[in-house]
Amino acid sequence: MISANVPTYAEELYAALRARRPIAPLTAREPSLSIDDAYHISRQLLARRIRDGERLIGKKTGVTSKVVQQALGVDQPDFGYLSDVMRYPDGATLPISRLAIAPRAEGEIAFVLERELRGPGVSAADVLAATAYVQPCFEIVDSRIRDWRIRIEDTVADNASCGVYVLGDERVSPHAVDLAACAMTLHKNGECVATGMGSAALGHPADAVAWLANTLGNYGIPLLAGETILSGSLAALVPVQAGDRLSMHITGIGGCAAVFS
Repeated sequence: MISANVPTYAEELYAALRARRPIAPLTAREPSLSIDDAYHISRQLLARRIRDGERLIGKKTGVTSKVVQQALGVDQPDFGYLSDVMRYPDGATLPISRLAIAPRAEGEIAFVLERELRGPGVSAADVLAATAYVQPCFEIVDSRIRDWRIRIEDTVADNASCGVYVLGDERVSPHAVDLAACAMTLHKNGECVATGMGSAALGHPADAVAWLANTLGNYGIPLLAGETILSGSLAALVPVQAGDRLSMHITGIGGCAAVFS
């Protein structure tokens, strides 16, 4: 049975997003809250944003690396949705002071699909066959839950703690590079602060996308042709604030940069 509090929680998260005021963990108030409850909350939150004029352009998987799972205290990936207002171009200046509460940056590989993927039963090979190209990506995650005190149900409800994302200009065939062996370096204000490999995302970024396709497929939701799919962080999350400059490079794919104001 779905929690009777789903609509209330969705409105609370929406208000927290718009006002940049965090709320208490949902699971602290309702310990029995389930992943299914969280899914319904996230869908209602998405519907509220679409009513505001936002347009759904992609989906994301997160918490795919062990280092991020350990840092956040969760033991499985999460999933969420990307809208057009969340996307920024390479080199953009992000007004983080009015966009986020407690932002953290992560470098990852974005997939852009040319064919639909509908789970269950999607494999990594299916993902690679359906992908038009991959791009380097910064995701700036942010939690509307106070102090990032989240369980998996909290972050799924909160659109997988997604804030905004930045796509690099390079577009590379997924067959032209070994995505698991790609090395990523992330610099903040000129200093290397994080490194990782493509294999950090559930062993292979395409496996992370397959996991997302199969997880959403259980709810009847496909990954659509033309959508951008974020495959998860390749290293530890990096806190950011106004004045910071980030750059990231992934071997064989390229890089991207962002400035925070």
